[in-house]
Amino acid sequence: MKGLTYNYKKDFPILTKKVNGETRSYLDNAATSQKPQSVINAITDFYQNDNANVHRGVGSMSQMATDKYESARQTVADFINAPASKNIVFTRSSTESLNWIATGYATQMLEPEDEIIVSIAEHHSNLIPWQQVAKQTGAKLSFVGLHANGTLNLAELEKMVSSKTKIIAINHISNVLGSINPIAEIANLAHQNGAIIVVDAAQSAPHLKIDVQKLDADFLVFSGHKMLGPTGIGVLYGKTELLEQMQPVQFGGEMIDDVQQQSATWAPVPLKFEAGTPNIAGAIGLAAAIDYINQIGINQINAREDALMKLALSSLNEIAGVTVYGPTDFNNHKGVLSFNLAGIHAHDVSTGLDLDNIEIRAGHHCAQPLMKFLDVESMVRASISFYNDETDINRLIESIKTVKEFFANELA
Repeated sequence: MKGLTYNYKKDFPILTKKVNGETRSYLDNAATSQKPQSVINAITDFYQNDNANVHRGVGSMSQMATDKYESARQTVADFINAPASKNIVFTRSSTESLNWIATGYATQMLEPEDEIIVSIAEHHSNLIPWQQVAKQTGAKLSFVGLHANGTLNLAELEKMVSSKTKIIAINHISNVLGSINPIAEIANLAHQNGAIIVVDAAQSAPHLKIDVQKLDADFLVFSGHKMLGPTGIGVLYGKTELLEQMQPVQFGGEMIDDVQQQSATWAPVPLKFEAGTPNIAGAIGLAAAIDYINQIGINQINAREDALMKLALSSLNEIAGVTVYGPTDFNNHKGVLSFNLAGIHAHDVSTGLDLDNIEIRAGHHCAQPLMKFLDVESMVRASISFYNDETDINRLIESIKTVKEFFANELA
């Protein structure tokens, strides 16, 4: 087993590539993660040796491709402890998964004056679909706020939930604040009031052990590309009874049972949602990413990332003029580290870091209502993965100090 001191960067070709004579510190993992060689190999191997369409042919190549595709579905199911592989629907992304739930399920179930609750810290992907559903159905869209430390105001949520509440849609980990929401507790609150919970796990899947049965999530979504897998593959988990109620939003080949001139019936769950040729290589690549994560172990990943987050938080807080957003306790601060440097625009900080070969992100991070809630225009966001190391964190801190000094001299 690879230990805490193992140089994981060696497993990722792009992380060993040199730019202007030095390797780059990649700290934009919340936007997308890098891919280990084993994932790249799995995708290449499929196209070189097993490329065929799935669920259609009786030939050996088609059967092999189908077996690999459905094996990937089972790998995903096992990864989140879904009851069965049929609870896993492959999509393009978390965004598509959330849109399918909103369009295929919520629009069928909501009536005027029903309520959808989201947090003020939601990514636009877990907000805009609910805005659209509310407009279409006449339902009310309500927002629960945060405590000063960036954690969810659970007491406020408890007061908001009523018999009119039908859906609570919430992130597992904030893509801006790094705060962890108590999903099992929120699910219990929802279910006591006859509502369902939709969980955006795009940021938690790479960092936490997800058990959908313990969380009692009704729907849960995540993306492959944020957890070492390829782009263009996402996951929609749903409880069986909810997936059976949910309607497909794309139609055509693969997803049908019987077609007449004026009518059609759908294939069983999950195939009724997967119209057309799916992203076969993407699913296989995602399974390879999960295999890689499982080889390391989520506890090992947590220990390494927690150590890096502790170092980053403590070091940032020592720099005068830096405001860090989100929980101060590194145990409740996962993946992302958002901050601002007084008097310097986030984009200028980002440009300065880029000149030092440090890749981060600056902007509103697809969370504009949260920015308004916090009374800021934008933030700098560094996001950590287990393949980062102390050198990356130390380079980040020193570069921030350099940027601060540069602008202090410019403004003097």
